[in-house]
Amino acid sequence: MKLVECVPNFSEGRNLEIISQIKEAISKVNEVKLLSVEPGEATNRTVFTFVGTPESVVEGAFRGIKKAYELIDMSKHKGAHPRMGACDVCPFVPLEGVTMEECIELARKLGKRVAEELNLPVYLYGEAASVPVRKDLSYVRCGEYEGLPQKLATPEGKPDFGPAEFNSKFGACIIGARPFLIAYNVNLNTKDKKLAHEIASTIRESGKKVKDKGGEVLAVIPGRLKAVKAVGWYIEEYGFAQVSINLLDYTVTPLYKVFEVVKEEAEKLGLFVTGSEIVGLVPKQALIETGEYFIEKQKKPSALSEMELIEFAILSLGLSSIKKFIPEEKIIEYRLHSRPLTGVDIGSYLDRLSSPSPVPGGGSVAALSVALGYALLAMVVNLSLGKKKTQDTLLKEIGKKAQQGKDKLLEKMLKDEDAFLKVMEAYKIPRNSPERQFSLEEALLGAAGVPFSVLSVCKEVMEMANQLLEYGNPNCYTDALVAKECALCGARSAFYNVKVNLENLSLRKEEGEALLSEAANLLKEIEKCVYPVERNFTS
Repeated sequence: MKLVECVPNFSEGRNLEIISQIKEAISKVNEVKLLSVEPGEATNRTVFTFVGTPESVVEGAFRGIKKAYELIDMSKHKGAHPRMGACDVCPFVPLEGVTMEECIELARKLGKRVAEELNLPVYLYGEAASVPVRKDLSYVRCGEYEGLPQKLATPEGKPDFGPAEFNSKFGACIIGARPFLIAYNVNLNTKDKKLAHEIASTIRESGKKVKDKGGEVLAVIPGRLKAVKAVGWYIEEYGFAQVSINLLDYTVTPLYKVFEVVKEEAEKLGLFVTGSEIVGLVPKQALIETGEYFIEKQKKPSALSEMELIEFAILSLGLSSIKKFIPEEKIIEYRLHSRPLTGVDIGSYLDRLSSPSPVPGGGSVAALSVALGYALLAMVVNLSLGKKKTQDTLLKEIGKKAQQGKDKLLEKMLKDEDAFLKVMEAYKIPRNSPERQFSLEEALLGAAGVPFSVLSVCKEVMEMANQLLEYGNPNCYTDALVAKECALCGARSAFYNVKVNLENLSLRKEEGEALLSEAANLLKEIEKCVYPVERNFTS
């Protein structure tokens, strides 16, 4: 499926009725999922984040801009954030199955439509920019709303679409395409905006301008961080100043690096960082890397789960210092696909398992068995790290794979239930229907696919357990053996479920036989990993 993120910023953060109407206009578009709406009173700005198919996000963005055109009067607007129009900026971001080139086309399509149907000036920025200098949003926005009449009157200020005429009510709209951006603000124990801006100019990539008494730029001191934009401001509703940051590419400059460098620069000015906030959504990996960094910094080697790392990142960055940071609401992957299954109530699960319902069943138990094996391996790693530091690199890699594997297998528990329910639905199709056999075999292949995917990871569990038997904490020897037994049990159980789902195929018999043969070979390979077991536990 093709998924695009759209993050329009509207110049209204105080009037909840206007914000609500823009929200409603966007939400009514089919195939659009609104992920977050974050108004700011001091900035007088609301950041909307929604995702959808390419066509739907263009429609959603247009309806939001049109509603802002109707309701927002820029001639009366005041706020801490730079802005040029009622819909100040509207970027498209590729998420899944979409290229940047496609998002550029979406930006141009929307810009042309806004100009033609609303008769408004539109500028393109980012990857969609028509000229190189307009890639930089700050360049396009220079002069802001108040400077628009002068900008529009110059050849270099001519918009990409629409009239070069000042619309006092709306201003102008900036539309573009960009990679995923993290809007990140770091809190300072001061009310002094100038001090916050001093830090911002030191860290941002564009650096700090040195001017003479007449305001002429004498030199530019490069900033410390690549792919970072920053300003300093005072937020009256919070009662303190912030360094407001746009992290343009967290793979170039990680989130934790931004936090640490702001701390360093704040301390030089006699200030302290008191926390931070993320505006809008954040990629999961940015927080996982942050959690890993701060764990490593404490010199306490460990192999924590995904959620434990995220929670440690939230604590280390102080992301709940202003408003509680809720991962399910703030992490984009969890908004799109839900977070990994954690905190399973084993008592409730066993009650469901023992009930007359056919789900959960053997396939789910097979996945759970392998998940238990992965979890035991992670435990052994955590109890082994630091004992022989020469092995810590290997142990950490095993621990990371074990935690990731555990989460994936817990998800497969649910997928197995869903797959079986599709088989049951197929059986309900009338016997005389020409679609029945095809639908049934499609569902049976799907139901075999889940346990096959469980079977395919069992060898990894066995091999990692064997490594831990050799290099892990000797006191955890039996735990590693039990992890192997869990994986072996899960493998055999998964194979039974693959086999039973493929027994009655006729239309797709050849496909089923090939899958079953591959599953049988996998099981043989897994069973070869049972040994070595060096200790004699029977004597």
